[in-house]
Amino acid sequence: FTEMMSLDVSDSAQIYAAFVVYLDLLEGRNWHEVKHVGVAELQLVCLHAREREQDSLQVMVPVSVHISLSHERIREIIKKASLPQDDPDTPLSVTLAIVESDSTVVYYKMTDGFVIPDPPDDTEDVDNKQWRKKRKRLFK
Repeated sequence: FTEMMSLDVSDSAQIYAAFVVYLDLLEGRNWHEVKHVGVAELQLVCLHAREREQDSLQVMVPVSVHISLSHERIREIIKKASLPQDDPDTPLSVTLAIVESDSTVVYYKMTDGFVIPDPPDDTEDVDNKQWRKKRKRLFK
């Protein structure tokens, strides 16, 4: 916590939110390589972490539930806080970690542009005619 306080971020509520998310990822969800990074121009503390050891790094942007975010601010966060992608076709993305005063954290993945959804895990849905039609439309 003291390391986060020493970053160039003046909002103590944002630092508290980052600390709550840090603990949730590390202790509650058992994520790997959770590191804090200060983004001074956004006045945010971001967290870089891996869900599994072999996964690529993800960017978490902790924010208090009381902070109001405009479309412009979200776009600025995505552009300045996201990590460069190996594949140029992969859209930039960050995960907003919204922290409530009781330390509840809700995660929302934000991407720059549209992302085609992953196929359903349930094999019954893969055989579904409606899913095949939808998939065919997406790849036209």
